[in-house]
Amino acid sequence: MDASRPRSAPKRILIVGAGLSGAVLARELAEGGHAVTVQDERRHVAGNCHTEEDPRSGIMVHAYGPHIFHTADDEVWAYVNRFAEMMPFRHRVKAVAGGQVYSLPINLHTINQLFGRSMTPDEARAFIATQCRGGEDDPQSFEDQALRFVGKRIYATFLRGYTRKQWGVEPAELPASILRRLPLRFDYDDSYFDHPHQAIPRRGYTDMVAAILAAERVSLRLGAPFEGRAEGYDHVIYTGPLDRYFGRDLGPLGYRTLDFERIEEARGDAQGTAVVNYCDEEVPYTRVTEHRHFAPWAEADPHRSLCFREYSRDAGSGDTPYYPLRLLNDRRRLSQYVARAKAEAGVTFVGRLGTYAYLDMDRAIARALETARVLEDHWAMEAAAPAFVHEP
Repeated sequence: MDASRPRSAPKRILIVGAGLSGAVLARELAEGGHAVTVQDERRHVAGNCHTEEDPRSGIMVHAYGPHIFHTADDEVWAYVNRFAEMMPFRHRVKAVAGGQVYSLPINLHTINQLFGRSMTPDEARAFIATQCRGGEDDPQSFEDQALRFVGKRIYATFLRGYTRKQWGVEPAELPASILRRLPLRFDYDDSYFDHPHQAIPRRGYTDMVAAILAAERVSLRLGAPFEGRAEGYDHVIYTGPLDRYFGRDLGPLGYRTLDFERIEEARGDAQGTAVVNYCDEEVPYTRVTEHRHFAPWAEADPHRSLCFREYSRDAGSGDTPYYPLRLLNDRRRLSQYVARAKAEAGVTFVGRLGTYAYLDMDRAIARALETARVLEDHWAMEAAAPAFVHEP
C-alpha cells in the first residue's frame, strides 16, 4: 500500500477466497492498517493456481491444470517478485492433428507443414489472406473470426474440434473474443506468449500466495465455506462465483470444468514437452500435460514422470468452475446479477469468479491492486465503498 495515500480509519474486512485476488487485496489492505480475515472453503490457499509436490516423484504438480505467469505490467512483475523467486519459463505447446505433430501457436512452421510448402513470411502472409473469408462487419462468433483470421483449412485442423471439446458448444455460438487472444505468427517463433516477463515460481504458486498472505493483521480460515453471513465486519470482498453469492436465484451462470486423468510413467520423459493439445474431435481429451517440464529446476526423481489427460465438460453446482462460457443467455443473466451486485451495500465483487470474466493471473493481480486503491480512497473520504469495482 502506498504510504503517501490518505489513510482511512481501520476497518474489519472479510475476504471470501484465498486465491490471487483475495490474497493481494488482503495484503494491501492489511498494510493500510485494516484487520483482514481471509476465508476459503478449500483447505489450501492459491485457488486454482494451487501447486503441490507429488510425494512419490518429487514433481511439482499444478493441481488444477498448468499456470504460466506472463505479463507486460512492470508493477505486477515487481509485485510477484517480492514474494517468490520467479524462474524464467518459456511455454511451448505442440498439437496432434490427423496423426501429425505441429507447433503452436500457429506460426510459419505450422503453416508450411500443414500446406506442404516452404513459404517465406511475406509469401505465407499473402497465402493465408487468400484462404480467409472476407467481410466488412466485425465478426461476432468464434467461427466467423477464425474463418476470417486463418481460413477454413487451419480452422478445421486445429480449432474446430478442439473448441467443441473445450467449450461443449458449436464454435458459431461462442464469442469472437475467445479467438482474439490467440496469436498468428509469420515467423518461426513458437513461444506461446509474447510478454516480456514469463516465469513460474521456483517453489510453486501456493508458496507464493502463502507469502503474500503472511502479513500482520491478516488471519486465515481454511475449510470454511461462506454462508452469506458476515456479522462483525465493516466490509466484505467476495471473490467467489457471482451467481452463487445470490443463491443462483436468477439461474446459474454457465461454466466449464475440467476432469483430470492421472498417468504415472516409470520413465523420465513421457512426451518430450509440457503440453500437447489433441485437436481431433474423436480424441475425448483436450490435452496431455507433463508436469516435470513445468519445473525443470526441481530435484524430482529423474526416472519418473507424471502426466494428466484433461477432459472438459459443463460445470455442475458442486464442480470447480474454470472457464466462464459467456453465451447469449449467460450475458443476459450476468447483466441482472451485475445490477444486483452494484446495489449490494458493503460488498465488493472482484476476481475471475466474482466478475465472471476470464482473467490471466497478471490481470487478476493488477485489478486487485487497483481495487485496494479504490476502496482506500473511498474510505479516506468517508464515502461508501463501491459494491462493484470492475465491470465483467
